[in-house]
Amino acid sequence: MPGDAALHCHVSHPIQRSLHDPDFAGLQRILEAEGVNPSHARALWGALHREGALDLASRSFLPPLQRWVERSVGEGKAFFLDAPEVIEEIRSDDELTRKFLLRLRDGQTIETVLMGYAGRHTVCVSTQAGCAMGCVFCATGQMGFVRHLRPGEIVAQVLHARRVLQTVAPGRRLRNLVLMGMGEPLHNYESVMQALSSISNPGGISIGPARIAISTVGVIPGILRLAEERQPYKLAVSLHGSTDEERSALVPVGERWPLPDLIEACRQYGKITEKRIFFEWTLIDGKNDSPETAARLAKLLTNINAHINLIPLNPTGGYTGEESDAGTGRQFQHILQASGFPCTFRQRRGIDVAAGCGMLKAERGTKRQV
Repeated sequence: MPGDAALHCHVSHPIQRSLHDPDFAGLQRILEAEGVNPSHARALWGALHREGALDLASRSFLPPLQRWVERSVGEGKAFFLDAPEVIEEIRSDDELTRKFLLRLRDGQTIETVLMGYAGRHTVCVSTQAGCAMGCVFCATGQMGFVRHLRPGEIVAQVLHARRVLQTVAPGRRLRNLVLMGMGEPLHNYESVMQALSSISNPGGISIGPARIAISTVGVIPGILRLAEERQPYKLAVSLHGSTDEERSALVPVGERWPLPDLIEACRQYGKITEKRIFFEWTLIDGKNDSPETAARLAKLLTNINAHINLIPLNPTGGYTGEESDAGTGRQFQHILQASGFPCTFRQRRGIDVAAGCGMLKAERGTKRQV
């Protein structure tokens, strides 16, 4: 009947939500709102985060939770699990780095990197598809901004890296997390903090806050908010220039947040948190690697508990600058060390598979697939 047809056309389906988006307290609230005792959240949380389950239907829960899972979780139901499709997995020649090209539910792609070091493994995750900051030497910045990632899409990258690690190195634990992949974490503040609450939860993935580093290009409101909220994670600030002119030529967002304001925000962060700040500095030949620049940087960071990480420039197709030579880099380092600052060169990982700092671009690589 026409009336029935019209009624059928207006039937709406509930918007699906990810069970990886909420933190533990949020998962408790979901169950309570669904009429399930929130005490069951611990078992559900353990399956999702500690065990990394990809299919809850095959799990054995107590009857109230079991019935809710059968009724509410799965394609076409109220809730889904974040499990991005692996389009490509490639590894570096030294076998220490694996890069994953992941497809999200809406078709957007991101990259995640698993890196092995002596005695530890680190995962580098993306927080956005693309990036709005526009750093000229960064492949992600050259892409432009597409969208923020949800908390569950950030968590799912860590879960995937951990599953791979358990397969290739049984018994090894994923100990460190850096938010240095695609995107600006402090531009996606709420989702990032919610994801980190889940990732650092001792009953789940359990990566300690002291082993989690948030890297920002200098989003001042986010830095101050981290301080005000006493967030327990490490802060890394990508600086790359010792004057506004020098920095803005490499990091266009420097025009929005001038260098003196950024340094003052870092000073405030240090006073409030009493924590060290890691400053990232990509050395680019003839742009920001002179002895004069090093001396200005040392003066700029006066009275800040700072550690400077020097990063050799990695090649990207959209930038013609060149890496500083080794002698210039060592001289830059010595000037900073003589001024009293710890200063180290970051270990390079995955350059041959475009998995190094500033090289993530979410497109298929040319190295062998494994």
